[in-house]
Amino acid sequence: MSWMEDLREFLRMCAHVLKAARKPSKEEYLESAKIAGMGILIVGGVGFIIRIIVQLIQLYG
Repeated sequence: MSWMEDLREFLRMCAHVLKAARKPSKEEYLESAKIAGMGILIVGGVGFIIRIIVQLIQLYG
């Protein structure tokens, strides 16, 4: 395929995605925000615990 055909195919796929996309309802948006917030808190908590363990090892090691 030439680069022009590749570009047309890419634009066709983009148009397909845009046609299928829709605005989420308020409930869907809030649920997504809650899940993302929980993920951020979990990752932050794990990082915090790891940091404390490393500092304790350095302090007593």
